[in-house]
Amino acid sequence: MRRAGSVQRLRLGVIGLGRAFMLMMPALKGDPRVELAGAADPRALARDQFERDFHAPAFEDPLEMCARNDLDAIYVASPHPHHEEHVLMAAAQGKHVMVEKPMGISAASCTRMIEACERAAVLLMVGHSHSFDQPILRCLQWIRSGRYGAVRLLSGWNYTDFMFRPRRADEFDVQAGGGVVFNQAAHHVDVARLLCGGKVERVDAFVGNWHPSRVSHGAYSALLRFEGGACANLTYSGYAHFNSDTWMDGIGELGRRVDPGKHHQTIEQLKSGLQQTQEEQLKQQRSYGAAPRSGTEQSPVAGHQHFGPLIVSCDKADLRPTALGIHVDSDEGYHFEPLALSTLERQEVLDEFLAALWGGRPLLHSGHWGRATLAVCESIARSAQTQQGVRPEHQMAVPAA
Repeated sequence: MRRAGSVQRLRLGVIGLGRAFMLMMPALKGDPRVELAGAADPRALARDQFERDFHAPAFEDPLEMCARNDLDAIYVASPHPHHEEHVLMAAAQGKHVMVEKPMGISAASCTRMIEACERAAVLLMVGHSHSFDQPILRCLQWIRSGRYGAVRLLSGWNYTDFMFRPRRADEFDVQAGGGVVFNQAAHHVDVARLLCGGKVERVDAFVGNWHPSRVSHGAYSALLRFEGGACANLTYSGYAHFNSDTWMDGIGELGRRVDPGKHHQTIEQLKSGLQQTQEEQLKQQRSYGAAPRSGTEQSPVAGHQHFGPLIVSCDKADLRPTALGIHVDSDEGYHFEPLALSTLERQEVLDEFLAALWGGRPLLHSGHWGRATLAVCESIARSAQTQQGVRPEHQMAVPAA
């Protein structure tokens, strides 16, 4: 750590300057407690852009960056199959770690990350997931307070164009963490576990894979039964027909107004039968260093980030968190609880990490938490394959702090 004036600063290195980094960049760049002090990426364009933007060195070899003595922590935002390698690399160099979701591509891989960080006595946090979003955290506060009684049922839906955005071939490879079960259910499951107590006892699921040119997990519907009796029903489709942002006041996942016809435009872009190399070039255009950020992300923030419509049914109320606040239908009647916007997108991720690092506060989204979520995602895939219920391993309750 170092101080800039009276502000304590975390010197952070980044592995992977792709889409995940771009979405975290506003918080990393705008938070005075963080100094982006290094990066690693195989793309020269991205490295050059990083050095221009942040006046810090960028490397092709992530080990060369992790070995530097002027870094305190590493943000692992590389493709999913590389998370384990890069977390172990950072821990071996004595660096604290923040790793993107999904934590890994198997629960066994997550266990190796946890053990490596424990041996090195460094923090390991998993994020971003939408369980960091303020409307979800406010619901958690109410649930813990007992204000509306126990959670009994959680219902969540999300309909997106995920499968028709430009993709690398490996992003459809389920064994490499591709498809919506590992990419997107990590958000859904994290939110459900946070609000329903954490410990999933049984998973019954269906997984869809029905488009001939986008062969992968493209949809799921999962029933999660929790210790204590709560149940969550989660449905996701990435096939780009209905856009469930229309149920969220027209505000998209990233908290900005969205074009209702965006899904159709996504399909049209890929209808012409692009070769894989052409599609990968389109994806590169959305990555850091290749082009300015898209108009959607540059538009003004209109609400909180979210992961689609959600209803949390408690003994005394139904809670519906949205991008603007929380609708409450309770025994006393209806009211709407507005929530002020954060000054920085995804600042909650840094708040939790720094509170643990500097204040000793226990992590909510620890490696153990991330492994439990990944184990549920694995169980969704296994239940769909076997057409049987699955009991996920590595479950843990929501930490009390």
